[in-house]
Amino acid sequence: MFARASSELLNIPGKTKDGVKSRLDLLEMGLRPGLAPTFGLKRTYLPLHVYSKNLVSMEELKLNGLKSHDYHALMQQLLPVAIRSVLPKHVRYAITRLCFFFNALCAKVVDVSRLNDLQQDIVVILCLLEKYFPPSIFDIMLHLTVHLVREVRLCGPVYMRWMYPFERYMKVLKGYVRNHNRPEGCIAECYIAEEALEFCTEYLSGMDAIGIPSSMKDEWKCGKPLLGGRAITIHDYKLVEQAHHYVLQNTTIVQPFIEVKWLEDEHVRTFSHWLRKKVSDDISKKEPIEKELKWLAQGPRQQVLTYPGYIIHGCRYHIKNRDEARVNQNSGVSIVASTMQIASSKDKNPVLGDMCFYGIITEIWDLDYNMFNICVFKCDWVDSKNGVKVDELGFTLVDLSKIGHKSDPFILATQAQQVFYVEDQVDPRWSIVLSRPKMELFDIEGDDNIADNCMEHHPFANGMPNIKSFDEVEDYDEICMRTDCEGIWIEN
Repeated sequence: MFARASSELLNIPGKTKDGVKSRLDLLEMGLRPGLAPTFGLKRTYLPLHVYSKNLVSMEELKLNGLKSHDYHALMQQLLPVAIRSVLPKHVRYAITRLCFFFNALCAKVVDVSRLNDLQQDIVVILCLLEKYFPPSIFDIMLHLTVHLVREVRLCGPVYMRWMYPFERYMKVLKGYVRNHNRPEGCIAECYIAEEALEFCTEYLSGMDAIGIPSSMKDEWKCGKPLLGGRAITIHDYKLVEQAHHYVLQNTTIVQPFIEVKWLEDEHVRTFSHWLRKKVSDDISKKEPIEKELKWLAQGPRQQVLTYPGYIIHGCRYHIKNRDEARVNQNSGVSIVASTMQIASSKDKNPVLGDMCFYGIITEIWDLDYNMFNICVFKCDWVDSKNGVKVDELGFTLVDLSKIGHKSDPFILATQAQQVFYVEDQVDPRWSIVLSRPKMELFDIEGDDNIADNCMEHHPFANGMPNIKSFDEVEDYDEICMRTDCEGIWIEN
């Protein structure tokens, strides 16, 4: 589906179905006369379809070497963002509805009660596509989308039948080949040898392997800093106190003391001092105190280790300065936190609820509590009141220049959720938030671990764009043509 859509949107030579013959078919059926070709002595002029590209400066419009998972990511995440500013609204919404359909259909957990709605949506989507695209693209592959919902109802989630896990495993099998004249024998022998080694290692599960990296399970959960760390002394005691207070607020062993001393604003300013005095008094009375709580109450050292990056939960995080010199982006984070919410400035009945905050990592600190270390991210958080909005399609947009929540800049590294910010082509002041696909690690029988290779792309919204505004254009030819740029010339 993505290959077909990209071929039409980019007008890729040799792959697009929009040509002279397709336009003549429309003319013969009495449809869209404004798209009829104009024949000249040497060239033929084709008016631009409504979905055609506006400005493309690349010499060759081709996408080569893409695997099936690449198409999934492009279709479900990037295509709706890419067409936000280059296509008319009614065409953009129709294609976006198709992307949302695949995003909902390819989820790991499918709500059976929504399958009937998805079936109705795909029927409407195909009808909308028929209004804007030439009949020649509606072959058997496009028609098969009608049956995808029924397949999910009968066979379960789609990801269990995807091809790219097998494509990845084919790379492993190709690595077994030593004699290219006998590839099948090489694969069979290496596979048998690998099975024998795996069987033997079951009896040596508690031994450290020689020449083989240790299990990444602990690094996956606890995190690992990147190289290049350095020790600095934080002279701003208030900043260290903010980081220490956040650690205390989010440590399970401290929660009983938080419930004892809960004085709202005074709690924030005096809790760490109160806890230090409380633990000291308990120690002097020879009451049992856990070692972790004892060191937490004393607070961290003024000297902290800072790192340019950190790896945790399978994600690689970088600070903002490191990202500026790189092509990829790893400094965006989000966190869902409980906070007091009000409807307006006059609301005197705040409600405790969950809210998502978005920010960029500026520093990575490793707080030293003498007996253990705790990693925290210092972030510039976007102002939730004026810097975050949700558009009509369900996209979350943030204004990274509007910084708020300066009194609470820290989060634990274990709490961070990685996000990516894509500049909105409609309004460059805003950036679209894209979530990173989750990759989970499961523990099975002790030290064995299995990584879930089938990543899930999060949907932008739970609903589909409204189609009532699609019929507001009075002239039918206007919704099928583009007049803001020159058409296509074809040599006879």
